[in-house]
Amino acid sequence: MGRPPKCRRVEFMPHCTYFKPAGIPLRDLEEVGLSVEEVEALRLKDIEGLEQEECADRMGISRPTFQRILVGARAKVAEALVRGKAIRVEGGNFQLVTQWFKCAQCSNEWARPRGNPDEDEQCPACGGKEIKDVSAARIQDLFKRGRWRRRCEPK
Repeated sequence: MGRPPKCRRVEFMPHCTYFKPAGIPLRDLEEVGLSVEEVEALRLKDIEGLEQEECADRMGISRPTFQRILVGARAKVAEALVRGKAIRVEGGNFQLVTQWFKCAQCSNEWARPRGNPDEDEQCPACGGKEIKDVSAARIQDLFKRGRWRRRCEPK
């Protein structure tokens, strides 16, 4: 029996999950499926411009695994663009990572999904505007306590 796949950490959930060429009815199109972790790999490497090692670390996987995911995602996107196919984003083996904040005024901590930036972020408890992103420290603390799920667990 093969080893179960390692869960990939994802910091961004795409809002748009379907893309198709303009002017062609959906019923006439073939689809290419892109997993959520493939979209995350494209985002980290091609949009944020991070080095491969940092991308792999942020997703909680090895560099070779990240490279395989990235190459597969780019091939699927290229196929869709060149051959006029629709792209459907869904599924995968991932865990959504949240962004943690701490209020400097009342020490309240809260989390929300990454990828939804809000310039006017304020503390939900006291309404304070002195907010710090404590995500990195929080994740390190969870790793030390053994509370970070290294593999996706069935719900």
